Amino acid sequence: MTSNTDAVTRDWEGLTIPAPGTYLLDASHKRVGFVGRHMMVSKVRGDFADATATITVTEDPMHSTVTASIQAASITTAQADRDAHLRSPEFLDVEKFPTLEFRSTGVKSREGNEFVLSGELTIKDVTRPVDLEVEFEGVGRSPFGEDIFGFSAHTEIDREDFGLTWNVALETGGVLVGRKVKIEIEGEAIRQG
Repeated sequence: MTSNTDAVTRDWEGLTIPAPGTYLLDASHKRVGFVGRHMMVSKVRGDFADATATITVTEDPMHSTVTASIQAASITTAQADRDAHLRSPEFLDVEKFPTLEFRSTGVKSREGNEFVLSGELTIKDVTRPVDLEVEFEGVGRSPFGEDIFGFSAHTEIDREDFGLTWNVALETGGVLVGRKVKIEIEGEAIRQG
């Protein structure tokens, strides 16, 4: 922590951004969620309660990196039977594959406070490239003297690309579980040291 706000922020292309350093995802101010289709007619929302991330902000912000780890067993959709099924070998197989992992491979500036964070997402034993649409929400100092910044991000994946292929055909046509899953992330990151 530092005592001078100006020392922990800088201007970059019209944005006030964090100074270079290592930032950790604040467990108290984060959401790692998802949305999937159910029976072709509605959406089911869920979260992973246990997730960590390290964000390394570099002098050139376009060289910054992110690594994240999500505890697969922390999945919750507010329905115990469904949660147990999602943890089972038919979906995440949390006993064999306890984490979902993300490692960034690049970042590009879009417009204003919008960026694209490219990376590799690993679910079970499958790694695929993904692009996260990121919105930088701002930088500040908490009442506890911590230097923080906020962000939100989203992307959409095809769960079958990651080996999550379980499904049931419906008599009326279609399937019980949609293939597309929207990932939604919001959080604050706290400067270390």
